[in-house]
Amino acid sequence: MFKVFVDGEAGTTGLQIYERLAKRSDVEVLRISPELRKDIAERKRLINESDVTFLCLPDAAAIESAALCENPNTCVIDASTAHRVNPAWTYGMPELSPAQREAIAKAKRIANPGCHASGFILGVHPLIAAGILPKSANLAAYSITGYSGGGKKLIAEYEDAAALAHAAGESKAIMAPAPYALALAHKHLPEMKKYCELENTPFFNPVLGPYYKGMAVTVAIFANELTKKVGPEGLTEILAKHYEGCRFVKVMPYEAAPVLFNGRLDATVCNDTNNARIQVFGNENVMQVTTIIDNLGKGASGAAIQNMNIALGLDEGISLV
Repeated sequence: MFKVFVDGEAGTTGLQIYERLAKRSDVEVLRISPELRKDIAERKRLINESDVTFLCLPDAAAIESAALCENPNTCVIDASTAHRVNPAWTYGMPELSPAQREAIAKAKRIANPGCHASGFILGVHPLIAAGILPKSANLAAYSITGYSGGGKKLIAEYEDAAALAHAAGESKAIMAPAPYALALAHKHLPEMKKYCELENTPFFNPVLGPYYKGMAVTVAIFANELTKKVGPEGLTEILAKHYEGCRFVKVMPYEAAPVLFNGRLDATVCNDTNNARIQVFGNENVMQVTTIIDNLGKGASGAAIQNMNIALGLDEGISLV
């Protein structure tokens, strides 16, 4: 029986992790009394009593909690942005390489990837690793995501607006898709750059969609940026080869005229799973690599549970679909 503590279980990611853990017979979840959630001594006790602690907190609070861990046997998995490019922490994306998976299995400090970053890295890293996309490439990407990624405050904002629209008899979407992070300095950019080994920071445009969850991250690939002539079928083959044996990543066959969902992408197709679906579109001159995930699944709580399973030497798919 493994003891697990979720520091910040009241947040969106914390709640999802707790729900997944509550169904398991091999885990004892250590609970903190609501009135003691900000009590440092109680949090420290539970962190050090645990085999695994998940940090589902704002960055500053996550740094504080990580410093409370003195038990050398406790594995800390941080879902915040705080430690993702910290070399003392292991980046929690086992699909990067067999070596990364092995590092996670041995790690006591694991930084869970960001949701947008997960989609970007899953689509780009294999092309860099294969040498077909140079590290000097200038990449442009956009990502449409459900509003749940913004946490409780944004969820309430959207759901309150939906309730008002319903009361007024309006049946249309409550808001149009909304690009944000327009200063072009999104908090996921450092990890996108680092783990793809890019020399230049990508142009990245996240877009908030008027739906709860599901994410599609798209990266533009121009043929004249590649190190040799490769079309969309060739990129698909490179991606498929990289992810052979990766349970949660599926590379879709290339289609010159995609059928999809009436010719459109469905950003929710991986919802309620820990899956990532990658597909290449385009032609010999310009292509796009699109990765679809559940921003609360492979983009957050699902990845955290996968990392926990690996770190504990368990089957990585326990309590994941």
